[in-house]
Amino acid sequence: MAGLKLDGAGIAKMDTLDTAMKHLQRLNAVVEQCAAAVKNEKPVTAFVPQIKRAGQPLVGLLKGQFGMISDQAAAFLLQSTRGGSNNQGRVRLLREGVAQMRVQMELAIAKTIELHGTEEAGDGEPQDA
Repeated sequence: MAGLKLDGAGIAKMDTLDTAMKHLQRLNAVVEQCAAAVKNEKPVTAFVPQIKRAGQPLVGLLKGQFGMISDQAAAFLLQSTRGGSNNQGRVRLLREGVAQMRVQMELAIAKTIELHGTEEAGDGEPQDA
């Protein structure tokens, strides 16, 4: 059975991306709670600090290895704190920001596998070429 083997740098990057995806899932949950509040015509000002608390660790985590994604997360946090009376627009902006970060992280995962991964044959089975 063939498997993917990563070198040390690849393992470190994948650990960082795995943790970042967990933070992003939490951020997405807060954004969806905000969207539900907008749909039910409830105030959304309480969700801004929650979004900042959920997103801030993401910025620091990604800064060392994935600076571009970290900058995108920081810009997302800045946009989420902007005022305005159009809550539908804010929710759309938040959902788009989360989706963009998810796409960038998935691309980073694929790139990490491409750069740091090697196929290995296991248990004496021949490796497919």
